[in-house]
Amino acid sequence: MFTVDIITLFPEMFSGPFDESIVKRAQDKNLVRITVHNLRDWAIDARGTVDDRPYGGGKGMVLRPGPIFSAVEELKQGLRPWAGQLSTILLTPQGRVFNQEKAQELAGLDHLVLICGHYEGVDERVRESLVDEEISIGDYVLTGGELPAMVITDTIVRLVPGVLPTGAKEEDSFVQPTLEYPQYTRPEDFRGYQIPKVLLSGNHGEIKKWRRRKSLARTVTRRPRLLTQQ
Repeated sequence: MFTVDIITLFPEMFSGPFDESIVKRAQDKNLVRITVHNLRDWAIDARGTVDDRPYGGGKGMVLRPGPIFSAVEELKQGLRPWAGQLSTILLTPQGRVFNQEKAQELAGLDHLVLICGHYEGVDERVRESLVDEEISIGDYVLTGGELPAMVITDTIVRLVPGVLPTGAKEEDSFVQPTLEYPQYTRPEDFRGYQIPKVLLSGNHGEIKKWRRRKSLARTVTRRPRLLTQQ
């Protein structure tokens, strides 16, 4: 079973995204286990303190190393010897930008621990001595690592064997070095907009060629860098 542990200050944020659609079905089938942990459970005092002012001055608060180290160490101690490959990841704007290639790499592991940064960030010793890597979902700043944790988990869950029907993910955008071709469904005529005739022809060879041409054209227009990465 693929396992994801998420450490966060705001566990309630995850109650919706993981309780619907493909991610929920993957959990119901026992293909994936997702557990959200409240960082304050490892707080340094009864008040639930997990942050403090930065040394050297500055605005905002920084997450203390103690609660984060304790949380990760406790999660690792609970693992069985055969639990498989684990990676501990800090979600931060400073990390490597997440993409489909990275999703496939992480889906090849057995267990992820995702640490959601917040406030002005985390104590640098978390980066230096605890996590295996840092990941960002884009070159912009969010209020915390919760949304990145949802995005990364959703992307990886789709890649876990058995979650999607065989062949369903192979033609996704970014799995191949091109964007996906246009898709159509009924009705054939919608407000005067017609479905391309080739898709109604029953000629699977011609349909495949048409889809390939459309995929390449869309990639050239929207993501030409993908073609240079082949």
